[in-house]
Amino acid sequence: MEDALQLKHVTKRYRDYVLGDLNLTLPSGCILGLIGENGAGKSTTIKSIIGAVHPDAGEIRVLGCDNRAKEFLSVKQEMGVVLDEACFPNGMTPRQVSRMMKDIYENWEEETFFSYLKRFDLPEGKMFQEFSRGMKMKLSLSAALSHSAKLLILDEPTGGLDPIARDDLLDVFMEFTRNEEHSILISSHIISDLEKICDYVAFLHKGRLLFCEEKDVLEEGYGIVTLRKEDFAALVPEAVLSSRDTGYGVEALVRRDLMPKGIRTERAGIEKVMVAMAKEAGK
Repeated sequence: MEDALQLKHVTKRYRDYVLGDLNLTLPSGCILGLIGENGAGKSTTIKSIIGAVHPDAGEIRVLGCDNRAKEFLSVKQEMGVVLDEACFPNGMTPRQVSRMMKDIYENWEEETFFSYLKRFDLPEGKMFQEFSRGMKMKLSLSAALSHSAKLLILDEPTGGLDPIARDDLLDVFMEFTRNEEHSILISSHIISDLEKICDYVAFLHKGRLLFCEEKDVLEEGYGIVTLRKEDFAALVPEAVLSSRDTGYGVEALVRRDLMPKGIRTERAGIEKVMVAMAKEAGK
C-alpha cells in the first residue's frame, strides 16, 4: 500500500530561520506525531505539505501525488486539514458551515457532520465568533471528518481542551485509523496524548529533524538507570544521552541496547528522550 505522506530533503529558508533537509514518511493506516518547541518548524512543515508554503528544495508526495502537480487539487478532496487558527467566518453557524462545505467537497456527508456536532455537544445555530477555542477546534474537526478524507493533517488539535474532551478526540482519531487506508499527521505539545495514539513520532528542533522513529522503538530503546558513580563511569559514552548527579549516585537516560547485563532500566518516556536529544544538539 502506498505511503500517505513522503517528504524528501524538504528545505524552506527564511531570513532568520531554516527548515532543513527534512525527510519523513507516514505509512498508510498509521498516526505520526510531530513534536517540537515553538518555532521548531512544525507549522511550516504542515503548511508545506498542504501547499500553503512553497519549499525552496525537496519533494513532497501526498497520497501518492506530488503536491506541486495540477492533480494535487483533486487530492485535496481526500485530505482533512485542521490548522491552529480560526478557519470559518465569524458570523457563520455550523448549519451554514455544512452548506458551504457541500459546495467545496464532492463527498460531503451532512449526516456525518451533524453526528459529530452532536457528539461534541456543539450548538448548530450558534455563530463561530461565539465559540470558545476548544469549540472552534471541534467544529473544524467535525468538518475535516465529514467528507471521506483518507488523510487528516492536524495542527495542535487538542490544545485548549480539558482532559476529558482531549480523550474523546483521541478516541475519534483511533476510530478513524481503524480503516487501513486512513492516516493522520498530528502536531502537539501534549506528549502524553501522542504516546496514547501514535505509531510514529518525529521530533523537530530548531528546523532540524532529530529523530523519526516508531513509538515502540523509542519507548523500548531508551531507559532510566540509577547507578553508583563508579558503575556509571564504567558505561561506554555512546550509551548515555543525559545524566545528573543525585548526591547518592547518578541518574541517567541511556540506550538499553548498550547496557551491561544485569543493569535494570525503567521506562523513560518520549518527553525525556526529546529533551535529552535537544540538549545534545545544542552543544
